[in-house]
Amino acid sequence: MIKRLMAEIREYKGASIGAPLFMVGEVVMELSLPYIMSVIVDKGVGMGDMSVVYKYGLIMVICAFLSLFCGIMSGNLAAYAATGFVKNLREDMFANIQRFSFANIDKFSTSGLMTRLGTDATNVQNAFMMILRMCIRAPLTIIIAMIMTFRISPKLSRIFLVALVFLGGTLGFITVKTYGRFSRVFQQYDALNESVQENVTNIRVVKAYVKEDAETSKFKKAAKTLQGLFEKAESLIVLNGPIMSLTAYSCMIALSWFGAHMITGGELGTGQLMSMFTYTMNILMGLMMLSMIFVMLTMSATSAKRIVEVLEEKPSITNPENPVKEIRDGSIDLNHVGFGYYEGKDKEVLHDIDMHIKSGETIGIIGATGSGKSSLTLLLPRLYDVSEGEVMIGGRDVREYDLQVLRDSVAMVLQKNVLFSGTIKDNLRWGNENATDEEMVDVCIKANADDFIRSFPQGYDTYIEQGGANVSGGQKQRLCIARALLKKPKVLILDDSTSACDTATDQRIRTALKSTMPEVTKIIISQRIASIEDADRVLVLDNGYISGFDTPDNLLKTNAIYQEIYETQKKGDDDE
Repeated sequence: MIKRLMAEIREYKGASIGAPLFMVGEVVMELSLPYIMSVIVDKGVGMGDMSVVYKYGLIMVICAFLSLFCGIMSGNLAAYAATGFVKNLREDMFANIQRFSFANIDKFSTSGLMTRLGTDATNVQNAFMMILRMCIRAPLTIIIAMIMTFRISPKLSRIFLVALVFLGGTLGFITVKTYGRFSRVFQQYDALNESVQENVTNIRVVKAYVKEDAETSKFKKAAKTLQGLFEKAESLIVLNGPIMSLTAYSCMIALSWFGAHMITGGELGTGQLMSMFTYTMNILMGLMMLSMIFVMLTMSATSAKRIVEVLEEKPSITNPENPVKEIRDGSIDLNHVGFGYYEGKDKEVLHDIDMHIKSGETIGIIGATGSGKSSLTLLLPRLYDVSEGEVMIGGRDVREYDLQVLRDSVAMVLQKNVLFSGTIKDNLRWGNENATDEEMVDVCIKANADDFIRSFPQGYDTYIEQGGANVSGGQKQRLCIARALLKKPKVLILDDSTSACDTATDQRIRTALKSTMPEVTKIIISQRIASIEDADRVLVLDNGYISGFDTPDNLLKTNAIYQEIYETQKKGDDDE
């Protein structure tokens, strides 16, 4: 784990090395001051030799300025290295997430990935900053101060050895106990973020159903659980303070008692005892810093582990060694395909799907909710891989194609239509970033979107709010269809993507697509018979199995499910 994280330092290695080196300089200069002071007191003031006072006083000033300079340099370099390190960490995590398949994203969950990019990354940044400064300063302070105290009085220095052994054992015990508790804390962070994300994303639905109180109660419950987990973790960590205080005061009392006896016995000078007190405080402050480091590293170790999980996650769908770069046509063959989102034959949502579609055909897909309609289309651009069988486009298995080539050739308009903040042109160019204005107008005419776009004061330069909040559901769907058409695909999948449009608009879109794009294979998923009754063939799915695959007229004669849907909808239309 540590090796993987250290690889993210990259261009900040110089600063990461420089910060500890300057910290060494700061500590050395700082800890030389008490010793110099003892010389001034015992050999200068005590003996009335002012030349010693002036000489060592000047040395003290120089050491103080050098300590200040080294401290400033160490702080600046550490901040530069830590922020750069976490920047690389977030960039690499985000880049790897972009390569994830849907299955990888399902494994972590959206809220879990957000926590890792946010809270976890910040924890690791703080820990790295502490490592560059405190983790160098604290041990070095203790070591140098111990050396100086042994040089002054080996007998008194034994007090600190006892304190170090006691604190080391106590802090080690606390660290081991709290590690598992912090693991549960960050898992609960995921749940809390999920609650916030779900609420904010669907705030209009929440308000429409007057569920603000219910959502607030749900959030409070998640926050209360997080509070409880934090309290359990912190209940052990707070012991650091009392233990440190007990050790510090015990050392001071022991030092005062034995030091006083040694002065009266002539074994120790007054200045030496003063410096011993100063070094004692330095040692205790170093131990206090070590205590803080243990707390931070304990928390960040859990965060670091979660981050490395994302960095080392291998996308479940990747390019083959020698990918095919060209797709011949839009013909589709599904050969005995089985598929499930989870492992296990009993968890499959598609069973033995065997069907063959000619290039340029218009295929309708209909069936009850949960019958596997959307799941089937997700296999064509390899958003998921089949569990068994094979999916072929243009006469070759989709697993043989370069992913970018395949997904550029299979355009999808999903059930949930998503627009991004930016102008209408910006959104359309997701389909083709080099599209001309003429090409954008052409696809918008085909998608029956040109008229309403021109009705806006800014036309195609109209700004779309986040999530398309300032356009209607039907307008959003038509813009998403136009965006897909800009890809000039060989296969076009419309997954219930005209459900928010009226029947006349739906008909105009289908007529335009059929007449202007005869070479493109069109797959239309819909719950409305009217949207698929002029398709070349219709696939009827029933609980993941093929119930029928024929022309609409033949299905009306032979397929009970299609007949039932047809009669129900036609009767409803007649009654209306």
